[in-house]
Amino acid sequence: MSATTHSTPTATRTVGGDLLPAPGTWRLDPGHTDLSFWGRHFMVTKVRGRFTGVTGAVVIADDLEDSSVEVTIDMATVESGNPTRDDHLRSAELFDVAAYPRATFRSTRVEWSGTRGTVHGDLTIHGVTREVPLEVSFEGHARDPWGGDRAIFSARTTVDREDFGITWNVALEAGGLLVSKEIRIEIDLETVLDAG
Repeated sequence: MSATTHSTPTATRTVGGDLLPAPGTWRLDPGHTDLSFWGRHFMVTKVRGRFTGVTGAVVIADDLEDSSVEVTIDMATVESGNPTRDDHLRSAELFDVAAYPRATFRSTRVEWSGTRGTVHGDLTIHGVTREVPLEVSFEGHARDPWGGDRAIFSARTTVDREDFGITWNVALEAGGLLVSKEIRIEIDLETVLDAG
């Protein structure tokens, strides 16, 4: 995705030659936000999943390093393309959605240069909070057909699920574990500038 030619002075600004979002509150559009994850099965195959229930906002400050992010994830909305696996992901052995229905990310510090940066924040999953760095890129701005201004971002990080108390696994006869501890998280999101 790239910046479009329909930018408006109120929605974008140029900093050091780079097109960036203007200060304001940019709310996540859940219908155009993809929060996915993947781990290894049998230590080889990538198994992917995603959450469809994601809400939150990015608050862009005059100084980008004063910006903040807050996101809430409905853990029951996990989808992996296999209903049996989805039920297992929601079960007490893994996400334990009945006890921990939501996960959250709240930024604590932003480092930014050009169109990229690192957003450090507290990620809470399964009732456990750990600081996680998100490698973030601003992908561009678009004006939708209804006059809304959209800023598009992508973010990536890797976590150890056992750090969050999600420890279920099965030892393999030939060595190794059924499911990897390391989980890659990939986020592509559209945000809409609050009109007010």
